[in-house]
Amino acid sequence: MKTSLAVLATLAALVVVVPASSESGGPAGVTATPPASAFLPKGMFGPRQTVFFGYARSLKRAGSGYVARIDPTLMLTGVTASAAAVEDGVLQPGEPVPNDYHERNESKRPLMYRVPANAHVSVIVNPGNLRSIVVPVSELALIVRGKNPQKRAGLWGPTSGFWIRVQGDAALAFDQAYRP
Repeated sequence: MKTSLAVLATLAALVVVVPASSESGGPAGVTATPPASAFLPKGMFGPRQTVFFGYARSLKRAGSGYVARIDPTLMLTGVTASAAAVEDGVLQPGEPVPNDYHERNESKRPLMYRVPANAHVSVIVNPGNLRSIVVPVSELALIVRGKNPQKRAGLWGPTSGFWIRVQGDAALAFDQAYRP
């Protein structure tokens, strides 16, 4: 009973009452909720979408889509990167972080995500004049396996990291990150 009351009290605190004199012109007593956002919590399950840095360790066909094994990694910059690099034993205090980033991958244990066949994928091509292009997930699956079906000059391989956008258990976008 106490838990139910606590949940109701929490939900009641989230409801906004719009007074009659509000700019919205709504009648007194009408309730409204904050506008929807891709990054505001939805229910009890956290953000609708999350973006993180990681490595696609495998990407295999499964039904009408794919299944990816993704190794999430913290991509740190600035003073956070400096402190973490010292803590990780990579640098001595006061040494600069090379290229102003440090990766911390504590577990190296990949997570499984569903990947729709129409997920957004961009990869970096033409190392002499860097640019990214959009490719189909089927091509990314081959790239992750070490193949280059279009014979493009690119910056990929097992050390290619991606900014990955997920929603729940689905990876919706892979954007290859440039790292010097």
